[in-house]
Amino acid sequence: MRNCSPHIEEYMNQVKSGKIKACKEVKALINHIEYCFETEDIHVDEQQLEKYLGLAKYFPFEQLFPWQKFIIGLHDCTYWRDSGMPRWPDLLALLGRGAGKDGTIAYEATCLSSQYNGIKEYDVDICANNEEQAVRPVFDIINSFEDPKNIRKLKRFFYWTKEKVINLSTKSTIKGRTNNPNGKDGLRSGIVIFNEVHQYEDYKNINVFTTGLGKKKHPRRSYYTTQGDVREGPLDDLLETSEGILFGGDPDNGLLPFINRLDSKEEADDETLWEKANPSLPYLPNLRQEIEKEYRDWKKNPQRLPAFMTKRMNIPDSTSELKVTDWDNIAATNRKLPDLAGGPCVCGIDFSKVTDFVSVDLHFRDGNIRYDLSHSWLCLKSKDIPRMKCPWKEWAEDGRLTLIDDVEIHPSYIIDYIQQAKEKYSIKGLAMDDFRYALFAKALNDIGFDPKVYKNLKLVRPSDIMKIAPVIDSCFANKWFVWGEAPELRWATNNTKLIRYGRNLTSDDTDIGNYVYGKIEAKSRKTDPFMALVAAMTIENMLPMNMTVNIPTLPVFVY
Repeated sequence: MRNCSPHIEEYMNQVKSGKIKACKEVKALINHIEYCFETEDIHVDEQQLEKYLGLAKYFPFEQLFPWQKFIIGLHDCTYWRDSGMPRWPDLLALLGRGAGKDGTIAYEATCLSSQYNGIKEYDVDICANNEEQAVRPVFDIINSFEDPKNIRKLKRFFYWTKEKVINLSTKSTIKGRTNNPNGKDGLRSGIVIFNEVHQYEDYKNINVFTTGLGKKKHPRRSYYTTQGDVREGPLDDLLETSEGILFGGDPDNGLLPFINRLDSKEEADDETLWEKANPSLPYLPNLRQEIEKEYRDWKKNPQRLPAFMTKRMNIPDSTSELKVTDWDNIAATNRKLPDLAGGPCVCGIDFSKVTDFVSVDLHFRDGNIRYDLSHSWLCLKSKDIPRMKCPWKEWAEDGRLTLIDDVEIHPSYIIDYIQQAKEKYSIKGLAMDDFRYALFAKALNDIGFDPKVYKNLKLVRPSDIMKIAPVIDSCFANKWFVWGEAPELRWATNNTKLIRYGRNLTSDDTDIGNYVYGKIEAKSRKTDPFMALVAAMTIENMLPMNMTVNIPTLPVFVY
């Protein structure tokens, strides 16, 4: 490559030759880097990189791993030739537990605070959700500097206390900071390094730390993290942005996405592939021995050690929060519906907020076979719309989804729909969440549904869902659900997980009856259409076992 560095190419060539096993994201990143060096006027400051690499001798690892030289060279030493600005000022490094994140943070902080960076008062702020994670890299620096073979020399260049490290030449300060935003507005960071960004649920504290960037030349951000359990947070956003860069042709906007993880959960059974998640593993035999031990424990009882997949292999573990069913079972619902006119059914309503998404399900039964007619309403003022990963405009054009251009989805829209359905079908009862009923109570009473007067409206509680969950599981397993053209219902079902409910549940308790339903992701993935079906099924005992309308015999499908 033109104007690149052998230290960067070393790692790239080992991945391309297969000497280093890497996931698809790393391979895509290497292709992207090659393309950038071939088509852009960028270069690596070789002298700066050599000086940085020379600082490694003051740390316990003495010599950097190939992947560390790769990201330091690109993130900290690669520049646009015309402006002199960093080509990749932002770094995402997703690394399996034990790869050496804290050591890498400590090393990068030392490099950028040194005279080799050449920028005065280039402060390094290491940020985390708790004090231990924020200060651990600082302690790593101090411990390295206080090594008897280093301390005399390094005291000529650095001053340190228990809380911070200051370069005497550049006056740059390295300090660990927790996520309490008080007093952070005055920061003048050169780089903000986030340690374990997976723990952040929102951007409130991240924004406070990063608003100080730009006051110093060459502002940078680094995100070092393992995978975690927080979904729909900043880490998921970073990963989504990275996938767009690596596989979708999106411009990288200065982000270097170095993502290390298994390509599938099944690869965990092949220990030769573990380095896909942890690129340091080939050089750390003690770590490999520990991971082998954890693997054996995980295979015996995955629920007891979910961190093995989440933290070691960077694949979020869903053992304790299972998807409602396999996609094959959901896809099997796409069979033609019969003419259900005049047939008996029950109705379910579900929504989280009327300013967001509301769904209604008409549920029919003929023996074991269940038929469902689903319809939903989407408020165009919903703040979640930009995050929704579904073709909702197409669903609206096909009549599956009604768009409401108002501040909320008024109950009258749902009541009108149910009233029209009553004219075509025989609705025996209606069910909805106990905590959502108050908003609809009067309107439902006006069209003949009331829990006390007519006794045909059920207010659904979690215990009701626990009772019906085994029936729903059986319907999926036996492919008894028939939904016809209902992409929004299948999408919502695929967004749903089973979550444990109740007290005194042991880790070995896998009884389906001890589960209720929840969202896999909170904002971009809706579950309302499926939960409307669940509500309806809590009262399907109001239906006769067999329908009297003319329903054709269903063919047998093999999957």
